[in-house]
Amino acid sequence: MQSLVTEKNLGYLLKDARKSRGLTQGEAAHAVGLDQTAISRVETGRHVLRVDTLFKLLAALDYELLLQPRQHGAGNRKDDQW
Repeated sequence: MQSLVTEKNLGYLLKDARKSRGLTQGEAAHAVGLDQTAISRVETGRHVLRVDTLFKLLAALDYELLLQPRQHGAGNRKDDQW
């Protein structure tokens, strides 16, 4: 399981998920109603996704979002930009 702390980190994880499913950026974009350049920007952390679009993209990649409390003592990390 991966922890998300930045938009760029999310983008890397989504890119890995897309590639593991054997999808091109264009195919992933078509599945969620975006264009290929938007997926490219998402994967590089330069595009903010709406929550509903994130859920559509996760579904297209056969992933789900799990929320859990941080581990005790994790506190605010230096790269934690939320």
